[in-house]
Amino acid sequence: MNLGALLRMTRERHGLTQAQLALRAGTSQNAVSRVERDQVSPSVDTLRRLFAAMGERLELSVRRLDGDFDPDHLADS
Repeated sequence: MNLGALLRMTRERHGLTQAQLALRAGTSQNAVSRVERDQVSPSVDTLRRLFAAMGERLELSVRRLDGDFDPDHLADS
């Protein structure tokens, strides 16, 4: 699932319109729409603010890549 779809799904689960979420988060409806349509790459702070406005906490994590991964290969690039 991409970020825009996650934001839209969460917003809809909370029964909010884009305008209502924007008002709560201190941004514009257009900005929420652009994030949901993956037209922008918002900062982590912006995402935290959007999700917090819905009573949700944004959590980021990392996982090791599946398969063969050679970090030395990246160093040569």
